[in-house]
Amino acid sequence: MPYDLLETFENTADKKQTPVQGRPLSVGTGFEALSFTHAMYSGLMDPLIMVDHFTMTEPTFGPHAHAGLSAVSVLFEDSEGAFSNKDSLGNDIDLQPGDLYWLKAGRGAVHDEKPRPGARTHALQLFVNLPARMKYDEPESLHIKSSDMPQIIGTGYRARLMLGQSGGLRGATSPALPMTILDVHLDEGESFEHEIPLGHTAWILSVDGSVELQSKQATLSLDAGSSVAMRAEEKNRLLIISGRSTAHFVILQAEPLREPFVQRGPFAMSTEQEVDAMFTAYAAGKLGSIDNA
Repeated sequence: MPYDLLETFENTADKKQTPVQGRPLSVGTGFEALSFTHAMYSGLMDPLIMVDHFTMTEPTFGPHAHAGLSAVSVLFEDSEGAFSNKDSLGNDIDLQPGDLYWLKAGRGAVHDEKPRPGARTHALQLFVNLPARMKYDEPESLHIKSSDMPQIIGTGYRARLMLGQSGGLRGATSPALPMTILDVHLDEGESFEHEIPLGHTAWILSVDGSVELQSKQATLSLDAGSSVAMRAEEKNRLLIISGRSTAHFVILQAEPLREPFVQRGPFAMSTEQEVDAMFTAYAAGKLGSIDNA
């Protein structure tokens, strides 16, 4: 999804962990979101650049390009109908409720995502940074059907392992750097545990309801629409999430890149000159195209 932003990132992360509220974002008549960007977390969101928690009911953005990052669509199970996904890699897929689609744009790819007529898509859109050594890779993609995702089920909780590993289970692996994505439903008064490897960052969003996060370093509460980013400073940091009400939350975990980057809209490169070059390449039709008929 395109954005008119220019952000230069230097890794200045500290250990501060405080809840962050999403910024309301509305585009046209069919797109509503809460937007979370890396600048809100003082580097602790790395390698995430941006997350939009959105609902889309009609075509909004049209075909657009990405480069230097991965654009990831995480559909929730309460979505209604199909979410059309076309890209310049030749994919033409109807994503279904609960599916995940990972587009590693690398040196440049064009895609278009939109709900089919009558559909309502409830999802996350992630921009995941690529390290400098991958920013000019050939584009790749991965579609994971909801039915192929392992589930971690216990007393009072159900977690879909959309990507990565948790609780002794292993799911699919991204076409870029490893990441774990957990989509968890939790009953009031029950708890869910997840181990964060040493040095990894975790970003947690309360999609609905209220939860309490507990670890050695901190105990804090998240209400619907709020998030937190943290980094594991000791081996196998145990994160315990308890439901203060019936709750729905997500955990996104990965190893940070700790690299400077420049983001302008849908491009994230190592320098401003590289971003400028990507815009020039896109205008010249060099980043690919899709049949939007």
